[in-house]
Amino acid sequence: MRSLIILGIIFVLVSVSFGQTVTITGHKKVYKRTKPIIGYKKTFTIRRPIAKAATPALSRKITAAIDPVKVLEIDVQDELTEMQWLSEADFEEVFNKDGVLTMMLWMEGSAAYTDGVTKYVVVDVAKGMRLTPSAAFTDLPGLIAAVKKKQDAEVENAVKEIKADPEFAKDDDPKALFEYTNFEEKDLDNFAVDMAGVAFFYDYGFPNVIKALEPNGELRLSWAEIKPFINKDGLLARFVR
Repeated sequence: MRSLIILGIIFVLVSVSFGQTVTITGHKKVYKRTKPIIGYKKTFTIRRPIAKAATPALSRKITAAIDPVKVLEIDVQDELTEMQWLSEADFEEVFNKDGVLTMMLWMEGSAAYTDGVTKYVVVDVAKGMRLTPSAAFTDLPGLIAAVKKKQDAEVENAVKEIKADPEFAKDDDPKALFEYTNFEEKDLDNFAVDMAGVAFFYDYGFPNVIKALEPNGELRLSWAEIKPFINKDGLLARFVR
């Protein structure tokens, strides 16, 4: 009887964890610069994702974890006065199921060129906390090696495409563009979870004049591929059982 009770409690706890849901809406705010350095920089916008979860406290925690100002490290006051780079920041809900929320947060701005930054955040909905690589995965060196194989294949394919591009100087070696490419532990931070698996994102840092030739840097592992590196006691274990 006691064993049945314990199993019943475990079942309830697991069911609650899997059943946690969150609804995301957006709130857009327009910021006005009092002294724009040029006409089109009079304003910039930030659209923040607002979470509604099981309780107000949990809603606030999730909202804070996916705040683009925090994740993208936007200095609002500096943008209003000195910096004046940002034009807009926004978000997209990538995945929201089985107690896991993946958000894409991005911003665009301009100085000499228009540029942008994109980051991903995975949240444990039950806890309202951002999921870190150390909590989600084990054997990080092995995982890095597996992702690096995906990157090597992407680079090899990119080199072939760049060589075939008529606008690329034939005397230049496209491999030189990847001279400093090296997927490291810090690069594990920018990852996304969806039904297909886990994707890690790498910025190759191409100069703006040849940005169009840069690989997209999405290094994806299916659930089958990443299963050996999933923390069996972690949030993502439910996808590989």
